[in-house]
This record gives sequence, structure tokens and C-alpha cells, in this order.
Amino acid sequence: MSEVKVEKNKSLARRETPGLSPFNDFFTPAFPVGRFFGVNPFATMATMRDFTEEMDRLYRANGPALEAWTPTVDIQRSNGDLVVTAELPGLKKEEVKVEVTDDALIIEGERKREHKEEQEGYHRYERSFGKFYRFIPLPEGAKPDQAKAELTDGVLKISVPAPEVKKKVRQIAVEEGAEKKPVAA
Repeated sequence: MSEVKVEKNKSLARRETPGLSPFNDFFTPAFPVGRFFGVNPFATMATMRDFTEEMDRLYRANGPALEAWTPTVDIQRSNGDLVVTAELPGLKKEEVKVEVTDDALIIEGERKREHKEEQEGYHRYERSFGKFYRFIPLPEGAKPDQAKAELTDGVLKISVPAPEVKKKVRQIAVEEGAEKKPVAA
């Protein structure tokens, strides 16, 4: 005679969603929502956390393609010139426009980047585009008609003659004031 094994199956009416088991047991009396709707709030939180982590991972992987681009600009005075340096990696001089007015320096352009990667069973093609616009006020006394710009290895360097204007500064002596007594009402 052969032996027969009988197993009891759990009822489908009380099926629990997998989640954070220590929290499930502890908080079930306080949050009986799962009994009524078949949803465990802690399991839902775990699912949302997993979703958030996955979105963060995807953003980190594709981050540079998704971010807005604003080139880094350094401004300094050197030998009577205002020197503006902008980092524009990968751009050609045809993609950059530099204008100067009596009171401002304007740098604008557009970056167009395409990246293609093909491997066996894998094809990835990314494009990123981004326009930029920088408005830099010129100091008083600048000579915009003598401005020069050059782009070398992705670094734009603009020089505008701007002699330092000496402003009249007068120091004022601070005197000791008389102490005021409160007036009784």
C-alpha cells in the first residue's frame, strides 16, 4: 500500500502581499487596511522605494544626456583686461557666437551630441541638444571695440580691455555719540 500525503493550502481570501515582515506583524493591529483591501501599506512603501531606486539608477546612467547644460565661465582681471574663460568641450568655433555691446558681453551657442554604440544583440543611440546663453556685464571704462576671442581645445577665451577705474573714496571719521536717557512717561 502506498502512502498518501495531504497538504493544507492557504485560503486565497487571506493572501498577504510580501513586504517588510517584521513590520507587518508588529503594525497589523494598528493598520488593518490590508485585511479589507488586500494591500499592505508597508509592502506598498517597499515597492515605491524600489521604484524610486530604479529611477535614480536610470537617471545616473543617462544623467549627462538628461541634464540642462550651462557652460562654466570664469571672469578675472589681468593686465588691464577683463578676461572671460568659458569651458565649451566638443564645440567648434562655428557653433559659438560671441557678441559685445557697450555694456555687456554675450556668449551663446548650441551643443549637439550624438553617441552611437552597437554590440552583439545591443544597440544604443543617444542624442542630446542644448542651447546656452550667457550675459556678462562689462565694467565701466571697458573698450568693447578692442575685444578679442579665441577657441582652443574647447576653451573659449575672450579679452576686453577694461582699465581699472579709480573711484574717489573718502574715509569718514566715526565719532562717539552722546548717551540718550529714556524719557519717563
